Amino acid sequence: MDPDTGHPRRWAILAVLCLSLFVVVLDNTILNVAVPSLLGDLDATTSDVQWIIDSYSLVFAGLLLTAGSLGDRFGRRRGLLVGFALFGLGSLLAAFAETSGQLIAMRALMGVGGAFLMPGTMSILVNVFAEGERAKAFAVWGATSVLGVACGPAVGGLLLEHFWWGSVFLVNVPVAVVAVIGIVALVPESHGPRRRPDVPGALLSTAGMSALVWAIISAPEHGWGDAVTLGGLAVALLALTGFAVRQHMAAEPMLDLRLLRERDFSGAAIMITLMAFALAGTLFALTQYLQMVLGYGPLKAGAALLPVALSAAVCNGIGASLDSRLGGRATLAAGFVVITAGFAGIALVGPGDGYGTLVIGLVVLGAGAGVGTPAAYNTLMAAVPTREAGVGSAVSDATQEVGNALGVAVLGSVMAAAYAGALPAGTPAPARRSLGAALSTGDPGLADAARDAFVHAMSAAALAGAASTLAAAVLAVVVVRPRPAARVRSEAKEPASR
Repeated sequence: MDPDTGHPRRWAILAVLCLSLFVVVLDNTILNVAVPSLLGDLDATTSDVQWIIDSYSLVFAGLLLTAGSLGDRFGRRRGLLVGFALFGLGSLLAAFAETSGQLIAMRALMGVGGAFLMPGTMSILVNVFAEGERAKAFAVWGATSVLGVACGPAVGGLLLEHFWWGSVFLVNVPVAVVAVIGIVALVPESHGPRRRPDVPGALLSTAGMSALVWAIISAPEHGWGDAVTLGGLAVALLALTGFAVRQHMAAEPMLDLRLLRERDFSGAAIMITLMAFALAGTLFALTQYLQMVLGYGPLKAGAALLPVALSAAVCNGIGASLDSRLGGRATLAAGFVVITAGFAGIALVGPGDGYGTLVIGLVVLGAGAGVGTPAAYNTLMAAVPTREAGVGSAVSDATQEVGNALGVAVLGSVMAAAYAGALPAGTPAPARRSLGAALSTGDPGLADAARDAFVHAMSAAALAGAASTLAAAVLAVVVVRPRPAARVRSEAKEPASR
């Protein structure tokens, strides 16, 4: 590969990588609209459905660091192929599961595959693109990620209108086949350090990340002060502390901890986490608002979220251009300020306003994500030595997954409290716990009050999301170094040298 121009087939390779990214991101949101079908067809309990959704996240987050490290050592292209084999097999078996237990197990297998796919896509991108074009590549990559998140409910709704719930899994199989063909034909192999596998480090990182995500997911049900939640957090703290000690002492560590002291890397990772926190929590609220307040069906509700993706796609090119001209710090700050304005616009939606008011906030939110996303990933990966691209990408993916889980858990708790507080005195306890329970009573007066209370709760969640992204904008100004991202430093071969 020419270091000045990159791999001659780099844009075709990017298309394959984006397809890989799209199918993994899509799977995170496509399942939400299938929940009613799962409850009926599999005779699943609410707890079963929660585990069907969460088993993927638990395994995915737990294995990311290990999978990224293995990809660096044994080959990133090989890691992608292993990931798609497991992801495709899990999807195929999940589509024909007969019990909730079988579906939970297959979702976990898909999580293993996803853990190998995500770090591989970004690390290969870094290896095939020269420094001057990486911002453009990350713009396309970022647009694909946002598009996958926004398209999940729409694709899920479309499939469920014509097919059974298993179709939301089966759709992954032909995509996986096409992606594997593209990987074999186009993607070159690349490696990081051929260090010995760090088995203790892998076990500790897997246990720590899994326990952390599990505790966050469990918190809304058990409470943040409950022994179950606190126990999970304690296990996570002990395991991750043990992992840090192990990496510090190991002759060939899985993760070079000096990377975490690199300001641009850590700052960008935190900003990506804050954005994931805000977006995941708000999307959780919006899907309920569109269906239970505005009365949209699954397909219409999914389509109503597409303006976020379209706006982000349009503005990704602007973000890449600003990143190369102004540098990461200015571009990140501008992008997160615009995202904050979008969340503020969503917070202004009141009872009776409808979709016309909401879509303005969605478009502004997408524009900010389009501007900020390329700079965030470009800043992060520019701080990572090329040979460590897999594990560096895995750290970013892991923190983003934690942000997703925290967003749903924390903003979900904020919404629950705001919703209950906005209901009139004397509202029955079940109706105070959820809008769905209030609507199922058949009382028109209570239904109207509950819808108004939910809109109030959604505004509270959006304001919390705005606070999160505003903090990210401040962090960009304070932490990221003020120089053009195109001057990706050659001295980053050793993060400790900075």
